[in-house]
Amino acid sequence: MSQTKVKKLTPEQAALIPVYREKWRARSLSTGPINRSQAEETIKSAYSAIGLKAPEIIFVDRPYEAADLILSRFDNPSSELRSLFETKLRCQLEKQLRGYLRGQLESELQNQLQTQRSARLYTQLQTQLWEAQREHLVHEIASTLPPQQLIDSWTEEIHSQTLGKQVNNCIQPELWAAYGSLLDFCISVLNLPHSYGRNWIIFQSIVRDCGWIYPYDNLCIVCSKPIALSADSNHRLHAEGTPAVQFADGVSIYAYHGVILPEWYGSLHPHQWQSKWVLKEQNAEVRRALIQGITYDRICQELAVTELDSWQEYTLLSIEFDDDFSIRGNAKPVYLLKMTCPSTGHIHALRVPPNVRSAKEAIRWVNWDIDPAEFSVQT
Repeated sequence: MSQTKVKKLTPEQAALIPVYREKWRARSLSTGPINRSQAEETIKSAYSAIGLKAPEIIFVDRPYEAADLILSRFDNPSSELRSLFETKLRCQLEKQLRGYLRGQLESELQNQLQTQRSARLYTQLQTQLWEAQREHLVHEIASTLPPQQLIDSWTEEIHSQTLGKQVNNCIQPELWAAYGSLLDFCISVLNLPHSYGRNWIIFQSIVRDCGWIYPYDNLCIVCSKPIALSADSNHRLHAEGTPAVQFADGVSIYAYHGVILPEWYGSLHPHQWQSKWVLKEQNAEVRRALIQGITYDRICQELAVTELDSWQEYTLLSIEFDDDFSIRGNAKPVYLLKMTCPSTGHIHALRVPPNVRSAKEAIRWVNWDIDPAEFSVQT
């Protein structure tokens, strides 16, 4: 029996959007030990849902233990099970439910429930945690190779491909949670019919009861969740003076409003950050985070900034500072181009050569000698 497509929400339904968005955000940020017996039942049910027998299930406490296990169990670890699980347990359900939404309602619900802001968090978790794991795996693979193979670029490429297959074969519950709020709203609030009731129960349990999952035909490895996971109101990794992500084995990620920080910055509260670090930091994103945390007013007070020239939202600054670039310990002026983003109000500062004499000249230097008057859009 067909159902008429939903064209618009009632006021009561629209009022529930933030409730479901926060419900699944909380699930995506859940931490602490997992219920292993419940997770085991979930894995068995998930395998059954895609037509496979229950595998051997191994739980690990540390993010790198899974990688070590896979390397020890398989000569060429690769699997298509991750994509199969996603197709059977998520994509088919999502496609069926969206078929009942009409016109702009589908995109509106997606924007409000499955927001790009949420995607930032999941992308950061994926990139930062996976890259740390990738480095660990590269070291482990290299340690098993004869010395002559380490300089063989062809062999290195083969192992890199093997590594990529291994790392990519991972189900991340926090990423699935990004879709959960939309599916949950369609099922629980809009009462849209679907034929995947059992799979929806499994989907929810994967997000709620499991950490990262590495599925193979006869083996499934389930990782513990982090003991700490913190984000700001815009769904960006964020913590002040403590790790934004931390596992029980001490693996940590420090972040300030989405910018990943080295431990020597992140382990200190922004109140303890020093203004002179802004001048020495080479990474532009980290430098922007330092400016945001220290505040521009404090930087001007502590470093005695002199404004030399300005043009639109750009200001050329001079700071008397005895830094690593000073000759024979003699303090020389450091020149910065301060840029204020018109849309966000964020302040960026870029060090420029000491021979620039105006804000426009500094802008030209930053932009490869393009005159600022030629810019169609100021950023």
